[in-house]
Amino acid sequence: MLNRRKFIASSALTAVGTYLFSKNAGDKQISADEEKVNDIASIIATWPNEKATTAAWLKLSETNYSLDAVEAGARVPEADVLDTSVGYGGYPDRDGRVTLDACIMDEKGNAGSVVFLEGIMHPISVARKVMEKTPHVMLAGGGALKFALAEGFKTENLMSDHARVTWEKWLTDNNYHPGNHDTIGILAVDAKGRLCGACSTSGWAFKMNGRIGDSPVLGAGLYVDGTVGAAACTGLGELVLKNLCTFLCVEFMRQGKSPQEAAKLAVNRLFEKIPGLANDTSKQVGIVAMNVKGEYGAWAVHDNFKYTINKEGVNTVVDSKFGK
Repeated sequence: MLNRRKFIASSALTAVGTYLFSKNAGDKQISADEEKVNDIASIIATWPNEKATTAAWLKLSETNYSLDAVEAGARVPEADVLDTSVGYGGYPDRDGRVTLDACIMDEKGNAGSVVFLEGIMHPISVARKVMEKTPHVMLAGGGALKFALAEGFKTENLMSDHARVTWEKWLTDNNYHPGNHDTIGILAVDAKGRLCGACSTSGWAFKMNGRIGDSPVLGAGLYVDGTVGAAACTGLGELVLKNLCTFLCVEFMRQGKSPQEAAKLAVNRLFEKIPGLANDTSKQVGIVAMNVKGEYGAWAVHDNFKYTINKEGVNTVVDSKFGK
């Protein structure tokens, strides 16, 4: 698995975000109780995703709603042509089609998801429309595209020149073995304690046409229980799908475990069920978790998994703990 590129968030943007969501905005003084509530506001994302978490914090500063924040954060890599695993610029399947998966979930348990969506820059925003404007949770393929167009989204060519060249080389050199895979999973809790999450990906590079991974599946790539906590996964989606890692992680938090403990226990379940996983570095899964108090943690099967935490507009990239 390739590590996420390290983005350097603009200090000016960070300063603006910190000012807009500060504990003492202008001359207004807040009580100790209000300060305690504001202190929980946090954002966590898989991989070094400082641009995404900065955008999420700025949106949180503007609207004070974590659902808006996670959508804004996920939209950043979706529009980044240099990101080969999410949205525009994402590597295509083996047939040369860029297909996108995404889901979003709010603090009340409402959810929306799109799978096998083509030609739309921001599948996370389509997923939110599915959640808010339909009686359904998941729309797929042509149906998802038809809905997106009806909602005002425009089709675009999402195959970048770099992705096309890489795909053409893969056709020659790789004998149809799939390539790298990655995801952005992002969780946020706002000052009111509302916990929301989002997940977006272009999936496994050069996958079989029609393959769907864990990212758009609730309980696999993402799960939120607004009374307890939330979790998001990245890595080999097939492993996550078979074990519903995020649902399991949230259930451990329900039992009283911290986000860090819950993520570790969820990863340990993978070790228990998959022989030889500890020695197979080709199979990686990383989990980030957050509870309604704004406490967070992460765990991975192997090393080289990093995550980004943003509090008060300040980003910190952390090396996740890993192993049994």
